[in-house]
Amino acid sequence: MMKSKDKILLGEHFQPMTLRKKTITGIIWNFTEQLGRRGISVVITLLLARFLVPSDFGLVAMMAVFLAVAESLMNSGFKQALIRLQDAEQVDFNTAFYANICLGVLSYLLLFLAAPFIAQFYDEPRLIILIRVAGLNILIHAFQVVQSSILSRELNFKVQLQATIPAGIISGIIAVSLAFAGIGVWALIVQMLLATLITTVLLWWLQGWRPTARFSRPSLWGIYNFGYKLFLSGLLDTIFQNLYVIVIAKLFAATVAGHYFFAKKITDVVVSQLVSAVQTVTYPALATFQDDNVRLKAGYRKVIGITTFLLSPAMLLLTAVAEPLFVFLLPEKWHTAVMYLQLMCIANVMYPLHAINVNILQVKGRSDLFLVAEIIKKIIAITILAISYRYGVIGILIGQIVTSVLCYVPNCYFSNKLINYTVREQMADFMPGLALAGAVAIVIYGAGYLLHWPALVKLMIFAVAAGGMYVVGAHVLKLQAYLMAREIIKARMSRGV
Repeated sequence: MMKSKDKILLGEHFQPMTLRKKTITGIIWNFTEQLGRRGISVVITLLLARFLVPSDFGLVAMMAVFLAVAESLMNSGFKQALIRLQDAEQVDFNTAFYANICLGVLSYLLLFLAAPFIAQFYDEPRLIILIRVAGLNILIHAFQVVQSSILSRELNFKVQLQATIPAGIISGIIAVSLAFAGIGVWALIVQMLLATLITTVLLWWLQGWRPTARFSRPSLWGIYNFGYKLFLSGLLDTIFQNLYVIVIAKLFAATVAGHYFFAKKITDVVVSQLVSAVQTVTYPALATFQDDNVRLKAGYRKVIGITTFLLSPAMLLLTAVAEPLFVFLLPEKWHTAVMYLQLMCIANVMYPLHAINVNILQVKGRSDLFLVAEIIKKIIAITILAISYRYGVIGILIGQIVTSVLCYVPNCYFSNKLINYTVREQMADFMPGLALAGAVAIVIYGAGYLLHWPALVKLMIFAVAAGGMYVVGAHVLKLQAYLMAREIIKARMSRGV
């Protein structure tokens, strides 16, 4: 359960500066957790790529959407509902825990029965056993939802770090060993299952919450009434995030799907690294003054400014150095994925704006508007995909860029309606950093095209040069997000996290 001092911090009588410090500390710990977990993930993925072939990743790509849908059904928005519930009690956590277990069993049974049809759809018989084994991940994950929710409510991401990092290291080492031994795609399945199992065990050990026999139907209804709309929205988003993989895996070879899926994993590491760290912390923190639109808007303006200031250069620099990165780290069989990665990075530059505007709807408790916005965006995505798939994988990726730009409109419309955060204000908060990052990326990309240096030399020099140019440019232009980020870093360094 939440500690009493945290209830004071997160209740209606919190002290603004104390909450700010707690939020910043939470962001730092969550960023560290994301950096460690996803950093380990990318290292393990690169190592696995040396021993596996693209078609192995293609098989995982084929079943990814179905595993993600089952995961969404198991969670059903309960985690977000628990985080937002200001006066959550033991009975609420009990209710969510037992509901998640039941939904996890239901999800796995549906996945188990659907496996032959999924294999038939892709004309890939191996998927039957792969899906049925990988689906056990849903059952395991159901046992950690409440612990994770409580830790997020408390902004206690240090404990989550202590659970996820060992899990990532142990599962990764075992997976690489199995891939080296030649078991192929099963190395990826073992990694997935072990990571979730070890994380769950450690969360139960470190967090301390235990369920009791109490169960409340009114509590279930309250949690479900908020959560099911997020579930439907998340389900739509999950399907459409993976719709591109489904189309590519169905229309093209498993090797092509593997290249696409691999590039997506690398992109997701960078995007989720920062956006997830900020969003995970700001959601419970800003939910404490969900009824104060002035303070809520001010908080989100800072979040958008800092997040885009940090993510834009990361995405655009990765676009600029993708080719030497692949040449240095990966065998030639993976080099086709370079252009896929570059286009994905460009499409994801606006991701923080989407994520944070959606976050506003959740904080305000408007899961109905959340669902409406998701439906509108999916209609846009389907329309563009129906046009772009005719031009191959590159056409699909360019379509993703167009989709990202167009889908910003409904996201921004609803946040403007709720807290009066207009498009003009949002552009003022994110465009300076984006423009500066774009200019730096163009210079780096041009230098890489003109200079025929070894791949490692390019990576080392370009990374330092890009970082230096971006920081100097932000300092000279006195970008607001840069000044805020510098203030936060100085404050934390002087006091310690």
